[in-house]
Amino acid sequence: MQTAAKKEMTNLEVIKGAIAAKIDSAAFTSWIAPLNFDVVDNVLVLGAQNQFSADFIASVYSNVLTDVAAGFGLAVRVCVRSAATVAAPIANDNAAASYAPASEVAPAASANTAAFDAFVASDENAFVLSACKKIAAGAVSFSPLFVYGPAGAGKSLLAQCIRDASAGRTIMMSGGQFVSEFTRSLHDKSVFAFKDFCRNCDTFILDDVQALSRAVASTNEFLQLVMDLRAAGKNVVLTASCAPSSLTGFDRRAQSVLASGLVADIAAPNAHVKRTMLRRAGVAADVIDAILPRMAADGHVIAGVVTKIKTYAELMGAPVNMDVAQRLLADTLQKSKTPIAMVRSMCEKLGVSYEAVCGTSRARGLVLARQTMMAVLKGATSMSLTEIGRLVGDRNHATVLYAIAQVEKAKQTDLVLAAQISQMIAEYK
Repeated sequence: MQTAAKKEMTNLEVIKGAIAAKIDSAAFTSWIAPLNFDVVDNVLVLGAQNQFSADFIASVYSNVLTDVAAGFGLAVRVCVRSAATVAAPIANDNAAASYAPASEVAPAASANTAAFDAFVASDENAFVLSACKKIAAGAVSFSPLFVYGPAGAGKSLLAQCIRDASAGRTIMMSGGQFVSEFTRSLHDKSVFAFKDFCRNCDTFILDDVQALSRAVASTNEFLQLVMDLRAAGKNVVLTASCAPSSLTGFDRRAQSVLASGLVADIAAPNAHVKRTMLRRAGVAADVIDAILPRMAADGHVIAGVVTKIKTYAELMGAPVNMDVAQRLLADTLQKSKTPIAMVRSMCEKLGVSYEAVCGTSRARGLVLARQTMMAVLKGATSMSLTEIGRLVGDRNHATVLYAIAQVEKAKQTDLVLAAQISQMIAEYK
């Protein structure tokens, strides 16, 4: 009898190994390894933690499981395991645990076709807006949609528009929320329930992907989530401050997965967008003309200006004229653009710190950001190469010359980089 039991156990381990050889290791660890394996009447019975896991595994990995089982002369069935079939507890198993987000991460599903009216589009953003509308309308072939751009360009607003316009169940989290919720689920031993919660949706939106930087466990879990949702035909929307290839703190595999769908950049608000936003808020035309040239191309700043003008008019009971606006917004409106201010602004747009740019790190994403800044400064100012080098960590003339040559070479094949540099040069001239 002991020999028979040992033989059966060996066969199950061989079957597990055969399945592991056919799918991604992270997927096997997340979904297949926690299952209870058993053979009953020539049927390979796989016991999942709950109904959602059983349905998900049966739909995504059905072909692999069927092929492997057939190789051993078995049929296959995925079901929810009962308490009686659990031979031993599994770490972080959620058979009895449940998960609920610490804070609300998604509203009740209700499509709002007018949701995108909140976003003021420019010609530069027509493509990304069309992609967002398409993904909100239903399943698409280009998931994940990765939207990147500088702070205040409207990435979070577009994400909210997708959430409000989608008819199915939508989950929206910030990058910081995902790290916090995943860590909490590990602590509470409800990680499988957390996985189920994230996967039980039609659209998953993560705002500010860069917040996952260097959070290795959270990043690995999120990458698996992206691949599982895509395999199940669900939509994934991601936003970040820079393109996947420029994200610091992410390895090459992570950057590759994030860039595996449609990558679209979003331009900062131009003069037309800024004027429209101010006009919608009821700001007088002469005031708009006076403050527009000195307003930053940042949606957050524009919203702050609108709030300040509205609040003044409400509290003081008087409209804001040009003189009042100049005095009221003196701390918000831009002064002359100094070279150091340009560099710090570009650091924010490219998602790197000024200290890192001036440091000695040779990380690929950081080197590209540093070289991009040099090329923009050369195109937007009349500074010498030596002056440009001094702004980015006292680089010498030859280093700056080499960096600009590398960027010019990269622009020949990277149209996104070329467009990004052209936009920044136009902004800083």
